[in-house]
Amino acid sequence: MKDGICRQPLPKCPLSTRAQTVVSHGQFRTSGRNPLLLCGPNLVVVRGEPRRCEGRTSSACGGNLAGATSALRSWRGPEATAPGHRSGAVEGGRVPANTVDPSLALAPPEPAGVSPRLRRQAATLLDRWPFRRKLNILVIAPVVVVGVLLGAGVSGEVEQAREADRIAALVRDSEQITRLVNEVQAEHRLALVLSVRYDSDRPGAARPSATEYRDAQRDTDAQIAAVRSAFASSLPKKEARALDYLRDLAVLRDKLERGYVPAADIDPAYAAAVDYLIDGIGLDSFSGSSSSSVITLLDTVLRADAAHAAFESAVFSAQSRDANALTEYSRAVGAHELYERYAAHFERIATPQQVMLLGGIERAAEQNGIESQFAELQIDPASLQGRTPAELREGITTATKQAETRLEITGSLIEQIAARADAASASALRNALLMIGLAVLGFATWLAFSVLVRRSVLRPVRAVTDAAQQVVDVAGEELARVADDDAADGTPLRTRPIPVPVRDEIGELAEAFNQVQVTAAQLLERQVQSRHNVAEMFGNVGRRVSNLTSRQLLLIDAVEHGETDPNLLEQLYRIDHIAVRLQRNADSLMLLAGIRETAVKARPTTLANVIRASLGQIEGYQRVSLRAESEVTVAPDIHDDLTLMLAELLENAVAFSPSDTPVEVTVRPGTDITADGGALIEVIDHGLGMSAERLTEENARLVRRERLDLVPTKVLGLFVVGALARRWGVRVALSRTPGGGVTGTVWIPSTLLLTMSPVSSTSSSEPSSSESPSAEPSSSEPSSSESSSSESPSGPDPARAPASAPDGSEQEAAAPPPTP
Repeated sequence: MKDGICRQPLPKCPLSTRAQTVVSHGQFRTSGRNPLLLCGPNLVVVRGEPRRCEGRTSSACGGNLAGATSALRSWRGPEATAPGHRSGAVEGGRVPANTVDPSLALAPPEPAGVSPRLRRQAATLLDRWPFRRKLNILVIAPVVVVGVLLGAGVSGEVEQAREADRIAALVRDSEQITRLVNEVQAEHRLALVLSVRYDSDRPGAARPSATEYRDAQRDTDAQIAAVRSAFASSLPKKEARALDYLRDLAVLRDKLERGYVPAADIDPAYAAAVDYLIDGIGLDSFSGSSSSSVITLLDTVLRADAAHAAFESAVFSAQSRDANALTEYSRAVGAHELYERYAAHFERIATPQQVMLLGGIERAAEQNGIESQFAELQIDPASLQGRTPAELREGITTATKQAETRLEITGSLIEQIAARADAASASALRNALLMIGLAVLGFATWLAFSVLVRRSVLRPVRAVTDAAQQVVDVAGEELARVADDDAADGTPLRTRPIPVPVRDEIGELAEAFNQVQVTAAQLLERQVQSRHNVAEMFGNVGRRVSNLTSRQLLLIDAVEHGETDPNLLEQLYRIDHIAVRLQRNADSLMLLAGIRETAVKARPTTLANVIRASLGQIEGYQRVSLRAESEVTVAPDIHDDLTLMLAELLENAVAFSPSDTPVEVTVRPGTDITADGGALIEVIDHGLGMSAERLTEENARLVRRERLDLVPTKVLGLFVVGALARRWGVRVALSRTPGGGVTGTVWIPSTLLLTMSPVSSTSSSEPSSSESPSAEPSSSEPSSSESSSSESPSGPDPARAPASAPDGSEQEAAAPPPTP
């Protein structure tokens, strides 16, 4: 790149243009009328040839081509020159890389639609959901949808059943409305008779009796009560208002009882009451229901009955002496036409038997008399006012009989319609119950299918999870197994293959995890084999060192027995002491490698002598003082391991305390710890000590098993102490010494001891310099001043631990002679 122009060609770029372009915000933009060019990041088009920005970072070709404040300009023409912009010929038609043209700088495009951040948040939320929740949603969502749809269908069927039941009850209750209409029509006729009697009486005559009219009123009121009782709380509001209207007729009744009221005022009042009663039932509100045919049939019967009753009343009223008789005649004509229209409609929707039954209204004997009267009125209009009160009374009798016949026919039709409504209600109830049963069965089937699908998905996933947990558990057990474990290595990991019933995505996952199990098992086997090989290597090194030190001790013993020079003996004793310490390190190495060797020859030994033997394996034993409060004999099996354990504790106490401070060892009964007793050994130093956290960590390491290669420590001897303590059931604990230092407590159970007796007062404490020279340690480093004053029973036992011969056999090493 030179002067901001990229020169590396890109033959695969799809751009081919002569546009003057600029790179801004990582995108190509045109400098003139050319279209926007996009060829990915770090690209630029120069004279139709795409090039890549590479090499050094500059203001022209930066990390995102042009950075945030500068742009890379390519070849430009005259149309790209903006006012105020520097122009001129540049070599090769190029402009410097730091040239910026504000007219060509385009703002980055604004995001449209849903914010990417919201999409990322939604995707992150879904990703955080556990697999079981996602699967539950996939199963529950369709189950809920199916349940809602089935619930809606069941609800509709139940509502239809309830509606059919309400319609059946309404049909039966409507018979009471029919009876009320008949009572109103009877009261209407008696009101007309009373009005005519008022009009025909001579002045001064007695007033006509209104007893029959009052009886008709009481019948009407009684039927109103019957209607309210039949409907009870289900009485429609419009019907209640119609009944209230009948109650308001009391004003007309009182007025008629006191004097003459023209028929023109009586007829509209009673006719309106009949219409209100029919309309108040509210049959039109059920027009869209499943039982609309029953409603239509009932409405037609009720309105045909009311129309015929109005026709009968109008014919009777037209024959009165009222001045509006002609109007009543016209009302009779209209009522008869209305009845015929309802009868024709009923014929279309009813059964032939029901049509025949409704036609009985017109075929009754009383109807013949009414029809003849109506025919006479049509032939001779003068007869409209030709009837006397006696004739009107006779007409009332005929009308009453006709009303009874009509009411009987209407009641029979209503009973048939009610039976049909009951059948429809029962059918709707059966359909609802069937729908509920099918819905429950379908929902249960779908739910069972969904659960089976869910289980078919979760079962292999759970199997994969269980297999993974098995691998984790076995791997955890293997990782938790420590190198000082005396038991043999566990059985190899036996994987449980996951069954692959189908070849789907989950089956592929199961196969993949089966391979993971095999790989994990092989890895653990290799780790176990590697650990075994390392242990064998450590064991071989330990054996070799032990054999060499044993041979060295044999040679040193041979030289010591034949040497009498004190100076040379002193050097030999020092070499002997170093060899014993080296052999202790070899024993520790074999112990950490898992190799357990026991002495061929062992005898019961007092605990004090075991401590003295351990002192013979450390450096700086002169600083250690021993105080035994009881005489304890240790079983032969634990002699060597207990010596090594105490030697490691004493080594740490001497090594991590100042050379001018003593190290105290106390032996006393272990009744302070358990009622079982045993022996308690305390190794007390006054050195640097440990922090509380470090003490907690080391005490835990003394109890639990840990891999030395995984949890290294600077105090290697504590691993040896912990391994031996766990092997024999000995309790070892570290605590802080008052004033500074660490106190190591060793509790030996009574099962590992042979005898225990208190020490006499004369021998309870160790004198410092009154013992014979024979107590001088075999591995001491005496000086000229120590030959007479450093000898103490607290020194190491002259008997040395068994050594290995060059051929690998065990033999008792000879005790060195005392220091002269």
